[in-house]
Amino acid sequence: MTNSEIRAKFIDFFKLKGHASVPSSSLLTDDPSVLLTTAGMQQFKPYYTGQADAMKDFGSLNIVSIQKCMRTSDIDEVGDDSHLTFFEMLGNFSFGGYWKKEAIEYAHEFITKEMGLKIDYVSVFGGEGEVPADDESEQIWRSIAPDIEIKKSGRADNFWYPAGAEGPCGPTTEIYINGVEIWNIVFNEYYQDVDKQLHPLEIKGIDTGMGLERLAMVSQEKNDVFETDLFESIINLVPSEMDSRTKRIIADHSRAIAFLITDGIRPSNKEQGYVLRRLIRWIMAYNFISKSDLTLIHDIFAKIFEIYSPYYSELDADTIIYEFDREKEKFEKTLEKGIKELKNFISPKNYNYTIGKSKYPQYDIGNYSVWGKILFRFNESYGLSPDIVQEILNMKFPPETIKVFNGEVKKHQEISRAGAEKKFGGHGINVAESNEEMQKKTRLHTATHVIVAALQQVLGQKLPQAGSDITAERLRFDFTFPRKITPEELKKAEDIANDIVAKDLPVSWQEMDLQDAINSGASAFFKSKYPSKVKVYIIGDEKNWFSREICGGPHVSHTGEIGHIKIIKEESISGGNRRIRAIVE
Repeated sequence: MTNSEIRAKFIDFFKLKGHASVPSSSLLTDDPSVLLTTAGMQQFKPYYTGQADAMKDFGSLNIVSIQKCMRTSDIDEVGDDSHLTFFEMLGNFSFGGYWKKEAIEYAHEFITKEMGLKIDYVSVFGGEGEVPADDESEQIWRSIAPDIEIKKSGRADNFWYPAGAEGPCGPTTEIYINGVEIWNIVFNEYYQDVDKQLHPLEIKGIDTGMGLERLAMVSQEKNDVFETDLFESIINLVPSEMDSRTKRIIADHSRAIAFLITDGIRPSNKEQGYVLRRLIRWIMAYNFISKSDLTLIHDIFAKIFEIYSPYYSELDADTIIYEFDREKEKFEKTLEKGIKELKNFISPKNYNYTIGKSKYPQYDIGNYSVWGKILFRFNESYGLSPDIVQEILNMKFPPETIKVFNGEVKKHQEISRAGAEKKFGGHGINVAESNEEMQKKTRLHTATHVIVAALQQVLGQKLPQAGSDITAERLRFDFTFPRKITPEELKKAEDIANDIVAKDLPVSWQEMDLQDAINSGASAFFKSKYPSKVKVYIIGDEKNWFSREICGGPHVSHTGEIGHIKIIKEESISGGNRRIRAIVE
């Protein structure tokens, strides 16, 4: 069964079971507990806590989706038979619509009847601590599949915890085929708070996840995910002289790069941009070592577009190639120079991508403290991260070396942050030379919130905010969006903003726990690190708000105080990042 057939079969099966089909959300997420979207349930978290209404938003309490996901926790393991960075998650979800019986029955029916596969065994939660064993799930499995083997495990294997400090969670039941975990069904019946205490949820919810790549592997009777039709044609484009591990890494990283760029992320030294830069530079390092032609990556991106564009119309092969080549040009100028300098720390006799001893005893590989600092120097001077150095030298540094390296990075960040605060005076909005100037900046600050919300309404999506600057004369804010905003869209947003001003809506704030704020729908700067308690500024009524953002203030008390809003410019400031400038009259 091809991946295309599996996709259609999964969505159609659950639509017939009364589920609304919801498209994948972006890899960029508003959830501050994760850097990127890691699971299908990410976009649905507010529906489990009652902060959002699925019936109102989707016309159903039951949802089905195929979500693009990105996980970097096992990035060093990519290249083996199973680990991936980018993957797709098939999932069905329910927010009070149905419970364990239906969830297990649907899974069993889909696997055995729709897919025609045989289940090896299933696992259920056997109980641990204050959480009792999930006897209900065990009984359900025994009633629908009397001969099936059931294994029981504790919290480590059969209890799902939120990715961040708190969130919905609960016991799980898992389905295994050919010894591989295929489907994880989570029964969200608890909410874990910041102190890791569990509290019963008022609305019990179903959250399931099944990797498309793994399902394709068992369905197509392949030995690993890289032999499936999702990867085979990509790997066939990689030079045959490369070893199997390198081929897999290039195929995996190329998919991840394509989707990260598509979702507006651009290479940088911070957070999501750093992940993208690291993936691109890894590919370049492998190609440099093997002396392969990097233009082959263009063919790989074209193949990725061919495979995935029927399901993700936003994919743009030209943009992906353009952004990759821009980063390639920046990096290749320093790569060769960095590798030449790296050789100075390894004796020529032993240098052949093998562990060697330096001409100078203090630089022996075993001196982890010195090498931790050396790695930092190569990272700062040449952009050679420790993982790239390890690939070039065909070796692995001990954890102590990486710990020293991370310490040097942290020290450098603290020095840089202190310098920035000294230069710019911190946030800036709360700094004013007079009362009059402060009032002007306050009006512009609230106007920023109004414009952001208006733009999101016009464009039909949340805009990840990347920075702002407010003076007494104008406001400016940056955000991530893949294209130029048309003059018609800008005019529509400006009209909506001024309509909000004319309505003289109240502006209020609440102090909330960070996760509660996110669950309530509050927007946040994805690059910011927030304390556990935050202020949420609300424009409009509490139940019918126009804008809801985590912010430190200050703001006007009613939108009528802002004055007439005029957007004066919209421009690109870097790949995928755009800037709005506006004034109030």
